[in-house]
Amino acid sequence: MDFNLRGFLAKLWVYGWIAAIICISIFYTIILGKGETLSVGWYLNTSSSYMWAGLGIGLSVGLSVAGAAVGIYTTGVSIMGAGIKTPRIKTKNLISVIFCEAVAIYGLITAIILTELTKEFHPGPVMDEIYYMNKFSGFLLFGSGIAVGLVNLVCGMAVGQVGSSAAITDAANNTLFVKILIIEIFGSAIGLFGLIVGIYMTSKAHMGDKK
Repeated sequence: MDFNLRGFLAKLWVYGWIAAIICISIFYTIILGKGETLSVGWYLNTSSSYMWAGLGIGLSVGLSVAGAAVGIYTTGVSIMGAGIKTPRIKTKNLISVIFCEAVAIYGLITAIILTELTKEFHPGPVMDEIYYMNKFSGFLLFGSGIAVGLVNLVCGMAVGQVGSSAAITDAANNTLFVKILIIEIFGSAIGLFGLIVGIYMTSKAHMGDKK
């Protein structure tokens, strides 16, 4: 039975979230006896802005690297397999690996930008304007990070699939390589769209003690 990496990652993502929700619910309901406080509004209002910013940073680079890894894995296997009988394709098709690696770089750029925007602040005794500004900024950084991460995760898978097809097609007919490469370029541009939107979202974020 062949191992399906994409199916495994998808199941790991879904089951991981389900397990986390169940564990948190049991912790608050049974152990702490505070099941009535377990609500989305309460959690969003009491959670730390640093936590949301940190999650955005981690998800932006983590999901992007995961997408790049899956893409390189898919492309690399086809290049090595087809290159056994047709050695001429190995060097030319390395451009597909570069496109996959660019997906991880998009996530790294976003993580660096989000880290620069994450600053320490000292909220007062009451929830003033600075508190809500930092809370809003934390949510923005989280949204930016997960948007870039998810876009690059899917982009890496798409580029990997097209790159794999490009290697196999080039081994059979080298005149079709350039045509498939154009498709791969458009697939790689999807990750750039996510990077642009993520950076634009951070333009509204401002953390710190100053307004």
